[in-house]
Amino acid sequence: MSKQAGRRASGADRNGRPGTRGGGKLRIGDNWNVITIIATSQNNPLKAIAEFVENSIDAKARAVTIIRGKEKGETYLKIVDDGEGIPRDQAGAPDFTYVATHIGASLKRRLKEQGAQGIQGEFGIGLLSFWTVGESLTLLSSGEDGRTYQMVLRKNEPGYSISARRSLFSHRGTELLVRPLLPGLRQLSGEKIQGYLAAELRDRIRTSGVSIRILDRSAKKELEVQPRQFTGRLLHELGSITTELGEVTLELYLNSHAPGNQVSLFRSGTRVLASVAEIDALNIDPWNSGYLQGMIDAPFLQLTPGTRTGVIHDQSFDSFTRALADVGERLKDIISREKQAEEEQASRNILKSVQKAFKEAFLTLPPEDYDWFDLHTGKRRPAPARPEGARDAGDAGGDGDSPTPSQERSDQVEQDAQGAADGEKEFFNYPGPLFGAVIVPASVVMKVNSERGFRCVARDKSRRTLEEGIEIRWSIEDGEGRLSSASGEIASFTAPAEPGLTVLQATVTQGQTVVTAKAMVTVSEELMEREPGAGERPGKGLPGYTYLRAPGELWRSRYDEKNNLVVVNNGHRDYLYAAQKHARKLKYICRLFAKELVLANFPGFDSRELLERVIELSLYAEENLR
Repeated sequence: MSKQAGRRASGADRNGRPGTRGGGKLRIGDNWNVITIIATSQNNPLKAIAEFVENSIDAKARAVTIIRGKEKGETYLKIVDDGEGIPRDQAGAPDFTYVATHIGASLKRRLKEQGAQGIQGEFGIGLLSFWTVGESLTLLSSGEDGRTYQMVLRKNEPGYSISARRSLFSHRGTELLVRPLLPGLRQLSGEKIQGYLAAELRDRIRTSGVSIRILDRSAKKELEVQPRQFTGRLLHELGSITTELGEVTLELYLNSHAPGNQVSLFRSGTRVLASVAEIDALNIDPWNSGYLQGMIDAPFLQLTPGTRTGVIHDQSFDSFTRALADVGERLKDIISREKQAEEEQASRNILKSVQKAFKEAFLTLPPEDYDWFDLHTGKRRPAPARPEGARDAGDAGGDGDSPTPSQERSDQVEQDAQGAADGEKEFFNYPGPLFGAVIVPASVVMKVNSERGFRCVARDKSRRTLEEGIEIRWSIEDGEGRLSSASGEIASFTAPAEPGLTVLQATVTQGQTVVTAKAMVTVSEELMEREPGAGERPGKGLPGYTYLRAPGELWRSRYDEKNNLVVVNNGHRDYLYAAQKHARKLKYICRLFAKELVLANFPGFDSRELLERVIELSLYAEENLR
């Protein structure tokens, strides 16, 4: 054959260079360059450690010990197992030569093809990931003759060495030693390794029954790796999905919303992705909703060999995503019901907090101004003697000594409640040591030369009232006026003839414990007298609240007098902003309550006076929000 014919047959041009015709097989031009790329493709040292442990599990180890320590100034990581060790060659020695010279041709893949189960590795590149952990790797395993052999690999070096190693006792399994650790990993703690392996190898640990211990000699700690436990309500109805390529196992738990809730993707018990939402096709509701914890295991998925933390988007991946589509719709319905239940519970908690805050506020505010709510039903005590004809600043008329119908009704309720309480009072209902005190009312406006009574309420840490074993002393800390008594639970204060601000102080003593309480008295020439509204019924109590979505409308809230409800517009932009944070939402609802309660309680007041009342009520209510 002529040279020209030969070139045509080979597809080369006249200069012997490859031509545009013909074909052939791909082959590696620089073996060491490819090995370097593979070794550096794993960028997570914890993932590399997990692969070392998986090698032990694949070798049927029942116990794996991870040791982190320091020797001769070098930090090291050692993994010791009791598995079957490295497969042996014809001479009965560990076949390290095959391991070192068959990168990418894993023995495990061959075993899988022969029907072996429970084996995870298949690429033959796991050992190379030691490059992301340390400078050298030493692998020890014993032969059939009982002698111990070792193979040493070094980072950035193409060679390897195999030698016999003197040992007093032969070790049945395998020992892997990486030293020194890379500078950035010197602070790698046993706790971090424990947490990562608990999540990464969760199902492999559970199914194989392997025991994994971590001896952190630097921190002097011994840790045990337990499979991660999910929290929440297990969705039993979502156990598995059958596809044409195999079964997809689901273990999903419904939780309250939290950013840290996520569903991990596994393959044959080993975690591939911390969250399935890392896959663009699954970065949708419900997988990124924050309501789900758990795992999805799809054994038929194909992984990216380099990092082993990605999925190839082939036919198996398409089958996987189609199978999850139906499950996603069912989960959306479950999560929707959970959201509704959470909102209802949140509303109950908010209402409880707001009502409690207003009850505390009304305890410190003048009762005659807020008796529409019928909250001042505490145990009444005889009022101090008052000059003939004198009346409280809030009295609109009538004999000051004659009880109102509201007072008579309150007294009857108190008597009934007191009678029941006397018969049912238990040990834990008794008050504890003195903790604090409050003057009722704590803030009040009085007319010049008028007189009214003040009461000091002593409390324990749980806000239970103390009635015995205490001493109360009254004084005027600042301003003018006159107290009728310097001691006792109740004292009468006479306002001065000139407007001003007076600060009353009550000092409560119980043994060595001393606490003080103060009341602010504003003395004015004129008062904003409250007049009952048309059809007003006393004793309604604090209202509840409900939502009415009205986006685009300007009103924030309304009061439904018939049902005694504050109607909140949850479509208003202010509500949408407040609802982003629980504390902000609680304050917003509290302020809406203050607005509606003042409007309902003070009919006929002008806008300036109403605003003053709103500020007063909001101030004292928000102080007690919890």
